[in-house]
Amino acid sequence: MTPDLDCLDLTRRFGDHTAVDHVNFSVAPGTFFSILGPSGCGKTTIMRMIAGFLEPSSGDIRIRGASVLDTPPNKRPVNMVFQHLALFPMMSIAENIGYGLRRRGMAKAEIARKVDEALERIGLPGIGNRKVTELSGGQKQRVAIARCMVLEPDVLLLDEPLGALDLKLREHMKVELKALQAAFDTTFVYITHDQSEALVMSDQIAVMNNGRFEQVGTGQDLYYRPETPFVAGFIGEANRWRGRVERTEGDELRLRTESGLEMRGAAHGRALQAGDRVEVFVRPESIRIAGDAAALAGFDNVLEGAVSNILFNGAASRALVTDDAGEEIEVTLPQSGEFSDLKRGDRVHVGWSGAQGNAFAVTA
Repeated sequence: MTPDLDCLDLTRRFGDHTAVDHVNFSVAPGTFFSILGPSGCGKTTIMRMIAGFLEPSSGDIRIRGASVLDTPPNKRPVNMVFQHLALFPMMSIAENIGYGLRRRGMAKAEIARKVDEALERIGLPGIGNRKVTELSGGQKQRVAIARCMVLEPDVLLLDEPLGALDLKLREHMKVELKALQAAFDTTFVYITHDQSEALVMSDQIAVMNNGRFEQVGTGQDLYYRPETPFVAGFIGEANRWRGRVERTEGDELRLRTESGLEMRGAAHGRALQAGDRVEVFVRPESIRIAGDAAALAGFDNVLEGAVSNILFNGAASRALVTDDAGEEIEVTLPQSGEFSDLKRGDRVHVGWSGAQGNAFAVTA
């Protein structure tokens, strides 16, 4: 099956700065594909090159197998939704959605039919005569997407479209966007710095850093099996230690951190050996908390310490525990409410298995 989008050895330089550095990826038809990374990593530059607003320094962009490098933006089979939506306030909702069709010279009756179909699909039937100013933020978002989708693009580009919404509406729109993508069965390429948006909505995610893709995979791949230290630290929360491998036993590692803490970790297939300097990542939810060490029997790593802070966030509440060597460890509290009365200064034990300690070689 021919991919809807192919970017081949895509590079973009601005003077001496390389914003996008030999990036390769393919997006299968009907896929929700996200490019996730911190500000300045090059993700919006990729989006602008796909849309035709920037010329690549080298490489190729193919849509359904055909190169679009010599195709102007208005002739490419892509559309773009921006963070600020760019709806026309002087037009009705129907006029906004039908704008591109009118530019194409389509008959009025056909435009009206397509606009009505689009309003049905986005769950806003019968509001075509209303003004844009009468809509909520989420409704405006859906209208902006409908305005693009009536043009039947092969690929829809979305550049941080939820960034201007408040937190509660953003959470709601994550579900809405995924549902809209499925309803239109169109390939979405989504740009974001928000890992939660990418993890919730995407079929595939590319994690970008300094102009390159560090890893491409499902949300589960990135979260549970990161391939680089950057991905391990960028996706989700993680405790991290630096240290040195003292002994290897197959995939299992015996480590000593820079503060002198003895720890067991895992290489997860990476070629690590005694003497290697490593960085170890352990997720807060992988660490069990208990009132005494006996409750943690069987765990490879068990430490005692004092609660230094409680980060209350309902079911996602966490505790910061400082061990006797001064190391601070972040622990997700169980949702059972068992530790609802935990307070600063309480003595606790924490434990985790060696397999949860994801170790990477430190090269610098």
